[in-house]
Amino acid sequence: MKYVTLLLSLIITLGTLLSQHALASSRSSKAILVIHGGAGTISPDKMTPDKEKAYHEALSQALQTGYQILHDGGTSLDAVEATICVLEDSPLFNAGRGSVYTSNGYNEMDASIMEGKTLRAGAVASVTGIKNPIRAARKVMEQTSHVMLVGDGAVEFAREQGLEFEDSAYFATPQRWQELQRIKEEEKTKGKYGSLEFPHTHLGTVGAVALDKHGDLAAATSTGGLTNKRWGRVGDSPIIGAGTYADNATCAVSCTGIGEYFIRGSYAREVSVLMQYRGMSVDAAAKHVIHDELVKLGGEDTGGMIAMDRHGHFAMDFNTRGMYRGYIGEDGTPHTFLYRNE
Repeated sequence: MKYVTLLLSLIITLGTLLSQHALASSRSSKAILVIHGGAGTISPDKMTPDKEKAYHEALSQALQTGYQILHDGGTSLDAVEATICVLEDSPLFNAGRGSVYTSNGYNEMDASIMEGKTLRAGAVASVTGIKNPIRAARKVMEQTSHVMLVGDGAVEFAREQGLEFEDSAYFATPQRWQELQRIKEEEKTKGKYGSLEFPHTHLGTVGAVALDKHGDLAAATSTGGLTNKRWGRVGDSPIIGAGTYADNATCAVSCTGIGEYFIRGSYAREVSVLMQYRGMSVDAAAKHVIHDELVKLGGEDTGGMIAMDRHGHFAMDFNTRGMYRGYIGEDGTPHTFLYRNE
């Protein structure tokens, strides 16, 4: 009996050690951040050298901001939020300050954030005046029992939380206003209100996915939506599973493009599902969604996504002519890209 007890004790001890080793192995010493700044008709012939430089610098700044948090041992959640704020503050991207106009001449913004460790998520939709909608999304996640707040209710909540607001002049970028006027002229000719068939040269949205040194994933997405959208329209960016998703068991995803397609296919979570149930790599799953499933639904030349698995493998895939995107890894060097063949 003495030897049986000793044997059982050894088995329990060994099991504990193996469990601890498995837990340690599942964690990552890596700190990796991947971002996008929107997909669309992005080609060298529509760019000037100065504009190219501006986009590369803005993407690099966002990557370095988020990476510093990861490098210092911060969480992936903090990293994606800070990264998105940099992109929201830039007038170059269709989020925050650079948001496009609705059909009635306003800026309505959407954003969401998700934590892979707990599956907690927060989102806001159709908000105005909030300088950084991604901060409002995180407040929804952490300060309420809800996942999404919309419109006036979301704006009032953001004020209660002490978030920073800006007046309409802050969001009034001339390029976005010109885009609205051009599409309205096309609308008069084609006679189809809010059509997805109109050329969208900038299928905006900004997004970030990150893996921290604790082995935790997070994802965040923010957008001003589509130029000339009906006021009150909500795309995929604030919808968990459509435009944003994160689960430590599989991956973190942020999408960009015409949100109606991504909502119908629940494409952010679809990447996770393909990995979990079909054993696909994150790269294969992202490619399948963007180049097969999205296209079959009618979404050819309409968008892209970034995705990262729990080991730090990542994908930056799109079926448009270009996508503002980049990554930063363990060496701390940002890598940024604009066009398809980079």
